[in-house]
Amino acid sequence: MHDIVIRDGVILDGTGAPRFSGDVAIEGERIVQVGGKAGPGRREIDAAGRLVTPGWVDVHTHYDGQATWDPLLAPSSWHGSTTVLMGNCGVGFAPCRAADREALIALMEGVEDIPGIVLSEGLPWTWESFPQYLDALERMPRVIDVAAQLPHHPLRVFVMGERGLNREAATEEDIAEMARLTEEALRAGAFGFTTSRTDQHKTPSGELVPARYAEERELLGIGRAMARAGRGTFGMLSDFEDEAAEFRWLRELAKLTGRPAWFLLTDRAYDPQRWVRLMAGVHAARREGLPIAAQVACRPVGLILGLHTSLNPFALRESYAALDGLPPAEKLSRLRDPETRARILSEDASPRLLEVLPPLSRAIATRWDKMFALGDPPDYEPPPERSLAALAAAAGQDPAAFTYDYLTGEDGGRMIYFPVVNYAAGDLSVVEAMLKDPCTVVGLSDGGAHCGVICDASMPTFMLSHWGRDRTRGPRLPLEFLVKRQTSETAEFFGFADRGRLKPGLKADLNVIDFDRLRIHRPEVVFDLPAGGRRLIQRVEGYDLTLVSGVPILENDTPTGALPGRLVRAAG
Repeated sequence: MHDIVIRDGVILDGTGAPRFSGDVAIEGERIVQVGGKAGPGRREIDAAGRLVTPGWVDVHTHYDGQATWDPLLAPSSWHGSTTVLMGNCGVGFAPCRAADREALIALMEGVEDIPGIVLSEGLPWTWESFPQYLDALERMPRVIDVAAQLPHHPLRVFVMGERGLNREAATEEDIAEMARLTEEALRAGAFGFTTSRTDQHKTPSGELVPARYAEERELLGIGRAMARAGRGTFGMLSDFEDEAAEFRWLRELAKLTGRPAWFLLTDRAYDPQRWVRLMAGVHAARREGLPIAAQVACRPVGLILGLHTSLNPFALRESYAALDGLPPAEKLSRLRDPETRARILSEDASPRLLEVLPPLSRAIATRWDKMFALGDPPDYEPPPERSLAALAAAAGQDPAAFTYDYLTGEDGGRMIYFPVVNYAAGDLSVVEAMLKDPCTVVGLSDGGAHCGVICDASMPTFMLSHWGRDRTRGPRLPLEFLVKRQTSETAEFFGFADRGRLKPGLKADLNVIDFDRLRIHRPEVVFDLPAGGRRLIQRVEGYDLTLVSGVPILENDTPTGALPGRLVRAAG
């Protein structure tokens, strides 16, 4: 008698092998049979016509703070993710001395758009060292499994204090201590080390992050610690200002450690061939047997613009800014007033606000041809004729007025999509090429981050629904390939040995999906973070069942209330 038997499903086992029909049997936390006809189960689930897949292993999230207070980790847990890896982009909250807590909160707020007041209110700070942080995560029950990487910026501040925050060069003693703490974190269960070397990452006051200009000797010193520990991956976001120099030390690090190394890769409108050059560097390293990969997204990384998000096309106009802070219903009522509408539309961007808001805000205030109405379900590969500029022209209206009326229509919850990267060609042809490249790993969902302006934790669902069924502006991709890319491939690259495939003996993390019904909804704004903080969420339909360690956490798109999730520690 098995605990659970999933009957007659269409099994996609995560390996990329052709789909097949049969049963999946589970006893306790483990899978005991895949395929064929299983014996009876205490609970039997009719999965005829449904996809049965491993749970998604999402390797790029920022739940570092949220995982210490929120057991649900939504929306990732709604979208079939059963394991999430955090500590990306070099930001996090351990190791940390009490005196540096506000500095690390400011780093996370500036880099990942998680409000400082939310973090100040929510973080329990029951740790100082990274192993103590893992222990704190382990004590808290949650819906899905979490795992962590050691972030460079907190490590640097912990060792160097103000010198680290000020981006001073590390001494040999500093490097030795960072290396010691890296080895300690890896042996305690960290899945790797991450850093960022980009001007995109700044504190709210505009300061660059502590490791922005970390020297090669610092990075290689940390690499030697990884070699001694014999575990972990090395990840980064880099501007690649000197591509040859960046690849030189990255290849040296991969040779030194023997460990997988990865960097984030998107296309950029200002340099359309950049991603091609960087992938050529990856291919050259692979030919030498070096385990270097590019981590890529499955859709554009784009901003969500609305009346209640962090940014929108009118945020730079003084009369609109004067309404910020009003309750949503009152703000919408004021915006619908004809005099207020006329006044806002008559204004240009304010020089005062141009200095305060991010540079990208200038494009958001004027590039109507780059903005698209985000319907329900949302279209993440919209054609040019669906831009707000084109829709306004077809209606014989000024694009600003058309957009204003669109945003203030219905209940005020309408959204605009502004693709920032991965959309230089106006479609997803470049993303398609990245996804099909065997030297890439899929990630970048950013679950838990960019609370007021990005909502990409739905990427695992989009991977299946768009690329496997809905795409009309280019080729679709086989479901077997799409499942493999976000299960066994992500698990194996980062060292999750017991999940990512449907195989007897492995952990019973899996999804039962009504593929015909699988549908992502338009993002929505909620105020459910500590201190009443705002965030974007995205609901979904089509997950009949999600299991974590053999326990149903989601049934018919509804959480069950079960909390089988735990901290996963990396093994040697």
